[in-house]
Amino acid sequence: MTDAGATTPIDTRQSERKVILASSLGTVFEWYDFYLYGLLATVISAQFFSGVNETTGFIFALAAFAAGFAVRPFGALVFGRIGDLVGRKNTFLVTMGLMGASTFLVGVLPNYASIGVAAPILLVVLRLLQGLALGGEYGGAATYVAEHAPEGKRGLFTSFIQTTATLGLFAALGVVITIRTLIGEAAFADWGWRIPFLISIILLGVSLWIRMQLNESPVFQKMKEEGTTSKAPLTEAFGRWGNLKWVIVALFGAVAGQAVVWYTGQFYALFFLEKTLKVDGATANILIAIALILGTPFFIFFGWLSDKIGRKPIILAGCALAALTYFPTFQLLTSAANPAMASAQLRAAVSVTADPGACAFQFDPVGKNKFENTGCDIAKSALAKAGVTYINHERDRITGLPAHIRIGDRVLIAPEPWRLAENERAAAAEVFRKQLAAATAEAGYPAKADPARINKPLVVAILFYLVLLVTMVYGPIAALLVELFPSRIRYTAMSLPYHIGNGWFGGFLPTTAFAMVAATGNIYYGLWYPVVVAVITLVIGLFFLPETFRRRIDQ
Repeated sequence: MTDAGATTPIDTRQSERKVILASSLGTVFEWYDFYLYGLLATVISAQFFSGVNETTGFIFALAAFAAGFAVRPFGALVFGRIGDLVGRKNTFLVTMGLMGASTFLVGVLPNYASIGVAAPILLVVLRLLQGLALGGEYGGAATYVAEHAPEGKRGLFTSFIQTTATLGLFAALGVVITIRTLIGEAAFADWGWRIPFLISIILLGVSLWIRMQLNESPVFQKMKEEGTTSKAPLTEAFGRWGNLKWVIVALFGAVAGQAVVWYTGQFYALFFLEKTLKVDGATANILIAIALILGTPFFIFFGWLSDKIGRKPIILAGCALAALTYFPTFQLLTSAANPAMASAQLRAAVSVTADPGACAFQFDPVGKNKFENTGCDIAKSALAKAGVTYINHERDRITGLPAHIRIGDRVLIAPEPWRLAENERAAAAEVFRKQLAAATAEAGYPAKADPARINKPLVVAILFYLVLLVTMVYGPIAALLVELFPSRIRYTAMSLPYHIGNGWFGGFLPTTAFAMVAATGNIYYGLWYPVVVAVITLVIGLFFLPETFRRRIDQ
């Protein structure tokens, strides 16, 4: 017999499941909102950045995607402080409402053709609001679940929160794929892309209702009853070296590497398929969705495993594998997804030989440069637009010789505009671009990946491997961060390194990597960014990051 007011094991398990389910569902919704933009970067580039050249427009679209990540640390400071002062539950109710409203408004925002430059400005403002909201959401959900978890199961419990990012991405993929299939690519590119943003208002209502059923976390409730909550979370977390040093170690010894592995595996891989390898958007989305379905259970597995062997070895092993294997993995992805392109790269390598002083960096922050001032610019701009990788060779500027492009055994001489009459320049550049397009096509460089030649099982296997690395670094990270900091400043202290790492190191990865590719002409050069960051995390983590999985967190 039990007392009438006693809590049975069944009641406890039901309460734990409710906490995990409610926290996870709400966080899935927020990630769904946030990731829609990333999935539709190519469409949004055409809708909101159509006033600039194509390469710059796509990088601008990625930069607007990154803008939401840029402000996440500020959201972490604002909402983290509120969460440590007034509680976990009410704080992430506010962040959810802000996220949902911003997402809905993206769906009704006029495009560039309707209101001109105001369209991308308003889009960036909404992305900033989304970033602020997400900056406060994750720390609250992770802290809330961890503070409900029994000892020895925090890795397992918080790993369900870790699945929400992938589940949110998968939900967004599912909606995008369904709508694309139902209405067709043309209609989707014209107006159908708005539908996934608009239906988020329904998900917002459901998620808010679920979250409102929760009680405050027992750890925070105990601190509140005892009067031990922090009066100045920001000062206590970042103004005292004893806490600040762990913020720095968490950032560089764990989160930065986790972030670049995560965004390489789930976003850069998708962009690489669609933009660089010329796989059509619907096919690329389906392939990555399959990989995510296969990989998502491993978030739970590695969270559970971290309760047995520790958080640190799993996270650092994922960083090490990423650093060692990214280059061969993406080269294999090229061979599997666009074998014609891979074959052409081997059979007819492309090189540009020119005076380096005559070659501009192939990204225009103003958005008005058409890259037609020199022969080198004309050639590189055309190659970048075609997704053709090339090698740079420097020519002594004293010679005064024009830039030339070698495609296998064939050589094309680029027109030098300064040598032509002004009324002849545009026509000469257009003739050269057509010659270059014909030469690359003759050498086997495809305008699009042939759907019939895509080795879909191999592509899925490669993407699954990249997702598996994501689960290794991301599955245990929430438990590690929660355990690093005392409960009175936990929301604030764990949120900042998480969102600097994932907002800045991870969020800027697609933009930075593609700008590196545009600058060098090498489609794999952007991988140096995640590889270098992963190595830095591996070294710092090995020497300075403590193991935390046996720590108590109710103090």
